Amino acid sequence: MSTQHALLISLIEKPSSGYDLARRFDRSIGYFWHATHQQIYRELGRMAEHGWIAAEETDQGGDANGNAAPNGEEKKNRKKVYHVLPAGRDELVRWVLEPGAGLDQREEILVKLRADAAIGPLGLADEMRRLIALHQARLETYQAIERRDFSDARQDRGQQLRFALLRRGIRFEQDWVAWGNELMPLLAMPAGDRQD
Repeated sequence: MSTQHALLISLIEKPSSGYDLARRFDRSIGYFWHATHQQIYRELGRMAEHGWIAAEETDQGGDANGNAAPNGEEKKNRKKVYHVLPAGRDELVRWVLEPGAGLDQREEILVKLRADAAIGPLGLADEMRRLIALHQARLETYQAIERRDFSDARQDRGQQLRFALLRRGIRFEQDWVAWGNELMPLLAMPAGDRQD
C-alpha cells in the first residue's frame, strides 16, 4: 500500500484541504497506515502531477479561524480543497485489484525478543510494559470510536465495512495486550531458569 492510495481513499470520502486531510487521516486511516503531515503535503503535490487529484481554491472571509476582519474590512484567505479526478479513481481501482504483498509483519519488538532468546536476558520488561500500555490505550480509543460511531444497527454497506475494520483493530489490540501480559513473567525470569 502506498500513502498516495490511502490519501485517495480519504479524499473520495470527503474532499479536503491539506490541513483538514492530515487531521482526518490521523483519526482514521492513520491508525493502520502512518504518514506525517509533511509527507501528506508532498504526496498531494505528486498526486496532482499525476493528474489524480485537483485543488480548487476557495475564498474565506475573515481570518484563518473564520473570525470577521476588524473594522468591517473584508479579508480574504485562500484555501485549496483537493478532490479526486477520474484518473485518481481509476488508479485506486487498479491498485485495489492488484494482488497484495502478503504478510508484512514488521514489528521491532519481535526481533528484539528473538535477540533476547539468543543472547540471554536483555532487560526488555520495561519496553514490553511500555508497549502493552500503548496497545491498551489504542484499544480504549478503538472501543470509544465503536461506542460513538457504531451504535446504530441500521448501517449502510460502507459503514458496515468501516465497522469491520474497526473490529479487526480491536481484536488485534486485545490479542496484543493479552500476549504481552503472558510474556511478562518470562521476561522477568533469569537466564538459568529458561528451558531451551
